[in-house]
Amino acid sequence: MRASELFTKTRKDVPSDEVSKNAQLLIQAGFIYKEMAGVYAFLPLGKRVLDNIIKIVREEMNIIGGQEVSLTALQNKELYEITGRWDDKVVDIWFKTKLVSGHELGLGFTHEEPLTDIVSNYIKSYQDLPINVYQIQTKFRNELRSKSGLMRGREFLMKDLYTFARTEDEHQSLFAEVKGAYDQIFKRLGIADKTFYTTADGGSFSADYSYEFQTLLDNGEDTIYLDRDMKVAINEEVLSDELIKKMGLSKENLEKVTGSEVGNLFNLGTKYSVPLGLNYLSEDNKQTPVIMGCYGLGVSRLMGVIAELMSDENGLVWPEEIAPVRFYLAPIGEGDKVKTAADELYKRLTDEGITVLYDDRDVRAGEKFADAELIGIPYRVVISEKTLQQEKVELKSRTNKETELITVNKLIETIGVKL
Repeated sequence: MRASELFTKTRKDVPSDEVSKNAQLLIQAGFIYKEMAGVYAFLPLGKRVLDNIIKIVREEMNIIGGQEVSLTALQNKELYEITGRWDDKVVDIWFKTKLVSGHELGLGFTHEEPLTDIVSNYIKSYQDLPINVYQIQTKFRNELRSKSGLMRGREFLMKDLYTFARTEDEHQSLFAEVKGAYDQIFKRLGIADKTFYTTADGGSFSADYSYEFQTLLDNGEDTIYLDRDMKVAINEEVLSDELIKKMGLSKENLEKVTGSEVGNLFNLGTKYSVPLGLNYLSEDNKQTPVIMGCYGLGVSRLMGVIAELMSDENGLVWPEEIAPVRFYLAPIGEGDKVKTAADELYKRLTDEGITVLYDDRDVRAGEKFADAELIGIPYRVVISEKTLQQEKVELKSRTNKETELITVNKLIETIGVKL
């Protein structure tokens, strides 16, 4: 990837119509483009970050036996009428449209009903269970307000997984596996220390409590009460003395903080399997409703949350595993030797499978360095006449102000250890 070939450009001004830090930084750095409130396009650098997050999520879902599918965005009205969720009084975030014939359709905000309908064609006996099915797909929600950038979208990317079990015990085992996978995802994304398991309202998904993962943010949209020692929290919407006691917490230890919901887990029971006829033949030859769970993870929201958390006065600071590239290569100086050395290093790094943004533009060093900081690439490598005289390159980490002179062989060796 050469900077001169990128059609996107960084910008110095802060977007005047954005109030959230994540949207301001991501637009300035050329990662996203605002189509309208709550709707963003992902540009080349942004798409790379999004794909890296997706890779992590997919790997962890596959580890717990998830089977990936891709369901339709257009939704069948009749299915949601059976469960009562077509009614705008029950679900007030529908985007609804009509066919030329006048028949109503919805744009999917979730997929419990259609997936339950699908698997009812394949689950017949206890031998067909349990199963995990997931997708990573664009969702549509007609949010009343959408001023938080990628953290509150009307069109957004979500991972939604659904479990189907024979018994409550089996369901709880699957539930625990998904929770563990979420813990691992947040660890790999570098936000585990700021993300807490939170009891919340079940909403239209479940009559019982739901469970969220809330990442602490100063401008988060949710208010939660956190017990830091126990590493759990309660969403303000369900806070009560009874629940505090039930969870074995002390009111005095609860700290009022704000967070952004990055994941959720719902115990669905038979809420959808009974009305939609999802049953299995048990070992004692009885037709039995399947026990279900659903688990959401805001993939594009995670990108926004990480941008909010991992940034400084100069720009973004991406964790290595999700950064658009690992190295920003900047040749400084006009001599042919500098250009040749930079070209050779770029080729060598890319041949080694190392992702690099090669800033081959004819601009001043200060502009290159400022863009490297704004874009937030983990490492910056500088080649100049001065470094060439010492047969070395200058290496700087995005999180460290200090620079070091290092040979190219040592650089490659160091990279190999970290890969």
